[in-house]
Amino acid sequence: MPLYEYTARDVTGKVLAGAIEAESDATVTQKLREMGFFITNLQRKSAPVGVGEWFAKFKGIGLKDLAVFSRQFSTMVNAGLSLVRTLAILEDQTTQKQLKEVIAAIRTDIEGGSTLSNALGKHPAAFSNLYVNMVKAGEAGGVLDDVLIRLANFLEKELALRQKIKSATTYPVLLATAAIGALLFMTVVIIPQFASFFKELGSNAQLPLPTQIAMGVSTILRKFWYLIIAALGGTLYALRTYVKTPQGKAHYDLVKLRLPILGAVNKKIVIARFSRTFGTLVASGVPIMQSLEVVGKAIDNVSVARAVESVRTSIREGESIAVPLQASGMFPPMVIQMVKVGEETGALETMLNKVADFYDAEIDNTVASLTSILEPILIVGMGIVIGAMLISLYLPIFNLALSVK
Repeated sequence: MPLYEYTARDVTGKVLAGAIEAESDATVTQKLREMGFFITNLQRKSAPVGVGEWFAKFKGIGLKDLAVFSRQFSTMVNAGLSLVRTLAILEDQTTQKQLKEVIAAIRTDIEGGSTLSNALGKHPAAFSNLYVNMVKAGEAGGVLDDVLIRLANFLEKELALRQKIKSATTYPVLLATAAIGALLFMTVVIIPQFASFFKELGSNAQLPLPTQIAMGVSTILRKFWYLIIAALGGTLYALRTYVKTPQGKAHYDLVKLRLPILGAVNKKIVIARFSRTFGTLVASGVPIMQSLEVVGKAIDNVSVARAVESVRTSIREGESIAVPLQASGMFPPMVIQMVKVGEETGALETMLNKVADFYDAEIDNTVASLTSILEPILIVGMGIVIGAMLISLYLPIFNLALSVK
């Protein structure tokens, strides 16, 4: 249990200092008030961090944690429990340390008179703009439990999409890593052994060109490895710094959508996320203009965000949603027609969810196809490179054998 150090005044005005153990800031504040103390300073004493907690700090609050939190929150709100009581129960049963601390802070804010959406908004690392706005709409419409259920479903679908992409790319990444490791081993360890042997045969100038190239690459890697690492590190740092700038982020997002093979996958992911987010917000009662503003921030793609902003501008001027979507050039005809039908029939959220489901299935099929194609390409490529390297090493030996005959 955490230890808190406090400074307080009693009913006579006397300054007191001490330490007390409590589960959270709210609990220690309540205990001190019950003791008749007026708190002037309260600080949590940091305890030694275990290995598990150290790794948990880097892991952060995941989508699964938020989905479970939202579903349990909805169940208890629907059962008639107060927000403070619900958050206290969730705080006790949550095992994720960071989420536990966030829930404690939210409960303290609500006890102080804050609304749930405002309390959530103070923790942007845990609750996105989308989450906060949907909760605000649920509070305004008196359907907080329904909104939380929609959020749980949304987070679970987003998590499922990420896991599918991750699982589909795991094997190709492992295969590529193994290939690079094998090439480095041959270049750094095997080739120098052959180089010593070739020196006994004569000068390097007499060696075939492929052998000289392989030995030259080996020499560069062994003697100047630190320069290569520094150059790669500097390049990556420069690229990351550039991508963090507004112009760099815009270029990076545009490149992701225009890549020869992966661009199609990235575009489908963006469209699925746009449709799912927009549909969830509309179904939760968030106004169209506010929904589009949240969607633009939630997509995390500057190119699509600009298209969404143009849609907001057109709607503000009296246009429908489908017309500016078509004019942006970022959305396929099928999406535009589905949105148009949804506007005409009053079932926009239903059509958007159908679009999201369609593109989720498309992403599954595309990723599976790319994986089945990528695996043999990597295997063949690895075989060609390693085979070429082996041939370059044994070529002088073959030439020597032929000359002896």
